[in-house]
Amino acid sequence: MSRSHRLVLPLALVGLGTLLAGFSGCSSSSSQNAPPATRGYTLSASALSPVDVTAGGASTSTITVTPVDGYTGNVAVSCSSVTGGTPAPKCSFSKSPLTINGTMPATTTLTISTTSSTPGGPYTITVAAVDGNKLTPSNGSQTLSLTTTAVIHNVVIIFQENRTPDSLFYGLCISPYGKSSACSTSPTASQYNIQTSNWLNSSSSTGITQPGIVALANDYDLSHKHNAFTEMCDLNSSTNACAMDGAWQIAASCNKNATDCPASNLQYRYVNPSDVAPYFQMAQTYTFADQMFQTNEGPSFPAHQFIISGTSEPEANSTYDTSFAAENMGLTGNAGCVAPSDQTVEVINASGVEYTTIYPCFEHETLTDLLDAGNISWRYYAPTLGSIWTAPTAIQHMCGPNNPPPNGTECSGTDYTASTPKVVIGQSQTNAKIIGDISSGQLQQVSWVIPNGNDSDHAATNTGCGPSWVTEVVDAIGNSPYWSDTTIIITWDDWGGWYDHVPPKLINDGTSWGSGYVYGFRVPMIVISPYIQPGYISHATHDFGSILKFIETNYDLPSLGFADAYADDLSDFFHLSSAPIPFTQITPPSDDATCKGDPQQLSEPDND
Repeated sequence: MSRSHRLVLPLALVGLGTLLAGFSGCSSSSSQNAPPATRGYTLSASALSPVDVTAGGASTSTITVTPVDGYTGNVAVSCSSVTGGTPAPKCSFSKSPLTINGTMPATTTLTISTTSSTPGGPYTITVAAVDGNKLTPSNGSQTLSLTTTAVIHNVVIIFQENRTPDSLFYGLCISPYGKSSACSTSPTASQYNIQTSNWLNSSSSTGITQPGIVALANDYDLSHKHNAFTEMCDLNSSTNACAMDGAWQIAASCNKNATDCPASNLQYRYVNPSDVAPYFQMAQTYTFADQMFQTNEGPSFPAHQFIISGTSEPEANSTYDTSFAAENMGLTGNAGCVAPSDQTVEVINASGVEYTTIYPCFEHETLTDLLDAGNISWRYYAPTLGSIWTAPTAIQHMCGPNNPPPNGTECSGTDYTASTPKVVIGQSQTNAKIIGDISSGQLQQVSWVIPNGNDSDHAATNTGCGPSWVTEVVDAIGNSPYWSDTTIIITWDDWGGWYDHVPPKLINDGTSWGSGYVYGFRVPMIVISPYIQPGYISHATHDFGSILKFIETNYDLPSLGFADAYADDLSDFFHLSSAPIPFTQITPPSDDATCKGDPQQLSEPDND
């Protein structure tokens, strides 16, 4: 028994020892496999607030460094990269380095600052940290996202002459510049609203006329007076809608030695596409508006008043408050506040009746007044002092005639006579101050660019150089530093008597603003900017007031309260929070060298 006992006890002890050894072994193995305690830190960043900023604004994030296992040290934080547009936003920290004491996290505020020149679009900011021993955060760098809305610094309005989309942009619908599927009178989002056949003609036995072709520099002109508007409109009084079938009634005037005038259906012509190829490239590369209407139902003189003032009313706060200057005046001399004393212009009332005439020198607020009050620079490039296209000459406080109207012969206002005048006259393609202003960095924030007769698209007056002139201005801006924050708006001042199929919305209630004289027929409009969707076609309704409202909105100006108060602001064109697109060079027309080398006398338009 004792022997057995002696044998069992040691076995039991051995089993216990083995068991204990096993536990001891497990403990030892766990200790050996666990990573050694490492003192370090982590990095975190709160989301930027706000996450969307307008260029010139700032956004902040709280950056936190948290010690691990009693870490102590001085940790410097920085933005290791900022990806997006150039110039990129700048980073700054309220404190760096951060002193870490081993127990409590330390924080600093990151501020992301933009300037008004910061491009729109998304940005990624990477926040990094490192201490004096080159130890980086155990969880790595942190990334933040910011979206910047760009600011447009410069707006250039190029105001061409006397065309409709159906007539001037017909080439978008035919080879080699376009294709038939690109156009429809019931357009999809990607189609142009252009009619290529069966133009309405109420004098035809079939009710239609097939369009013919005509050179841009044709040798006849069509009336675009207010009565020509009513003829083409052919108003249905019960519906207050234009039938758009009366263009055949519009009078044509033939140039001396004209080869195709007089003839029938001169109004039913589209421009030879090869003459205006640059316009097609601009429309297809950038954006085109096919629901752009001139604001007024008449010719150039009032149209040019609307593009600078949103109205052609003769006087503010007077008996003319519901009336508009409706026509051109005779061109026996200057127009506006330097016109001969016997010069007059018809005035139309809210019922659409031309009931009186007045001297063509007006006095009311213009967009230039709002620009001056807001310290926004501007310049108006014009052909001659007394041209019906030189709108400021017809505004008394801008012209400042040297003698009280109707005895003025010169504009002596500072807009004309300052050492750096805001109204620059004597302009043509061969004497183009705007090109010099672009190349010398002197482009103003808002510019109106008015052609002379040769450089215009005005029928019977132009020499075919309009596309060359417009291309030169567009390419000069596009190839300069101004491209990054400039918008170019190209539109035409009136329909010129040419056929168009889209009826305007008429205001004829006798009480609403513009009653009796708005809105006119469609004119083309192209918007060129780094912040548009390439190839976009706007089917939204626009008019000259839309351009004014866009400028007012862009520069945070009040409303004039004229056409701008009833218009959209062109916002459908712009994607200011997207990355800017690069400029695409516009190919000059084949006559470019000839146009640039022509002395180009400062020709005047006709008198309709």
